[in-house]
Amino acid sequence: MVDREIGFSLWLDFVERDYLKNEFGNLIEQGIINGATSNPAIFASAITSSPAYKAQLEALAGKTPKEKYEALAIEDIKTAAQALRPLYDTDNDGYISIEVDPFLSNDTQGTIEEGKRLFAAIGEPNVMIKVPATNAGYDAMTALLAEGISVNATLIFSPTQAQRCVKAMEKGMEQTEAKVDGVISVFVSRFDRMLDGELAQEGIDTGLTGIYNAAKIYTMIEKYDNAHIRTLFASTGVKGDDLPPYYYMRQLLAPHSVNTAPLATIEAWRAVKPTPPKLPMDDAVINGYFTRLKDSGFDMDEVYATLLKEGLEAFEKAFEGMLESLA
Repeated sequence: MVDREIGFSLWLDFVERDYLKNEFGNLIEQGIINGATSNPAIFASAITSSPAYKAQLEALAGKTPKEKYEALAIEDIKTAAQALRPLYDTDNDGYISIEVDPFLSNDTQGTIEEGKRLFAAIGEPNVMIKVPATNAGYDAMTALLAEGISVNATLIFSPTQAQRCVKAMEKGMEQTEAKVDGVISVFVSRFDRMLDGELAQEGIDTGLTGIYNAAKIYTMIEKYDNAHIRTLFASTGVKGDDLPPYYYMRQLLAPHSVNTAPLATIEAWRAVKPTPPKLPMDDAVINGYFTRLKDSGFDMDEVYATLLKEGLEAFEKAFEGMLESLA
């Protein structure tokens, strides 16, 4: 649940047309969520599996696959933005995110142009453009914010990426008087899915790398003391039955932060008793954990690079598969 007293926001990481027109509004009215996010994989799943898009797709016959996708996505994001608008108008977040074409991750100008075009086509102020935290992406973040467009920096795994996002965002915010916000989406569970098998063999506790890494980045971002830039904890869904579904949400509850989670994770979170904030975490605890990983032969820079590469490829693959289905 949203906790405005500590500045904790909960966003739904899910988009599907029928859901947006029905149950989505209930989550907002009950104060369970105050924002939402999407990504290429989420849209691919919705568009290829839900019958809600059939009529519009028939009307789009003759368009290119990407034109069809954008028409569908723009309508969904507009619907979500309008449902969330009362929250935005009262400074209670109310944002919905849409990502640029993942194949533009190394194209600064292409990202800027597409971000501006999507924002204009949706026509709602409470839309965040998601930009991957790549070398090309940082300059795009600055340019979009300077144009008065809020930004969700995505696919952040390393502290270096997060730091560059903060600097890029602050630079853009300095160039506009518009109401803009930035969130830095730190991916969490993918660390544990990648490393837990090897960590167990080394006798190191599992299910912690993503949390300690996210906690470290959160502390770093908070030191910038910018009210309009927050850590967003993403990839917080649990795979398998080894951990409770709300595990990452509970461990990363923090002031001045956002957690975006799938619907099932949010439902599990609602069913348990609230807990006090877990962050900030003691620096000595975090540093001690990563020192142990290093001493055991784990190279975090290599892990960061691998996870970013895999994340970019996964979004490209999902996007490409969806376009093929729309051909």
